[in-house]
Amino acid sequence: MQKIVAQLKKSRKVFVASHKHPDGDALGSLLGMGLALETLKKKVKMYNESVVPAIYQFLPSAHTVTNDPGDIRSYDTAVILDCSDLDRVGEAARAILKIPLVINVDHHATNNRFGTLSLIDPLASSSAEIVYRIIKEMEVPIDSGIAYAIYTGIMADTGSFTFSNTTAEAFVISHEMVECGADPHKVAHHVYETISLNRIKLLNMLLDSIEVSENGRISIMTLTQDMLKRSNTPVEDVTGLINYAKQIENVKLAVLLYERKSQNGSKKSEFHVSLRSEGEVNAAMIATAFGGGGHANAAGFDIVASLPELKSMILGIAKRL
Repeated sequence: MQKIVAQLKKSRKVFVASHKHPDGDALGSLLGMGLALETLKKKVKMYNESVVPAIYQFLPSAHTVTNDPGDIRSYDTAVILDCSDLDRVGEAARAILKIPLVINVDHHATNNRFGTLSLIDPLASSSAEIVYRIIKEMEVPIDSGIAYAIYTGIMADTGSFTFSNTTAEAFVISHEMVECGADPHKVAHHVYETISLNRIKLLNMLLDSIEVSENGRISIMTLTQDMLKRSNTPVEDVTGLINYAKQIENVKLAVLLYERKSQNGSKKSEFHVSLRSEGEVNAAMIATAFGGGGHANAAGFDIVASLPELKSMILGIAKRL
């Protein structure tokens, strides 16, 4: 960590990015790091390829996150957050490699250690927790904006402090963030209690799409481009809906098949497959077998396939669970 802190202090212009289709941890770590570097008078661009989901737009400075990378070559340092590999950033990944110093900060065990310097801790509750440690090491005072970012990142990635990655350290840091100005009720209200009519319409379609394997161990939820269009809902607002499939009795692995786009002239489509598990099922091992990665209880991978053959592949896993 000391090398990373020293490099960040020497930097002048920093490109900070997290993975596309961001969740609360991706945004929380992005904003926490970006705001801390701005406190140190660095010129900072906070980048994400996707639009900030509606449920996270309440975060202070969320409006400063841009999906326009600009001239990436003008930066002396890049900080890539919550990405198990650089491609998770999206189309800007190749250009980021031209930045002289790339710092990789993550908590995924499947991280491939890209970049000039890496700080990977699979035991951390979230990437936001690791960002907190860096901020403390840089001796940056934590204001309410940073506090909201770090608290939200930890809360989101621990499933509101219910997942198995909820550690004593996560509670200690979250307590400090509340003391620094983060309001737990406000965060919970926006993330869990505020929902648009369009999101409810989409949820209804997703619930209708659920299929369960013969042995009841796997549930599959399907999200198509047509469903997004009919509900007039941006894909960024799908965050968390997979949990409905995970809550089904006896289900060990919940799967969300998200159709990103169809292959022209083909029955196949590009899919992102999200996996959520409980207990003994290791979602990361399953995702890795398909070229993806993640955590033991939350992972994913990308694949080109027809919907029937993809469902068949997933249901085939049920026999081993």
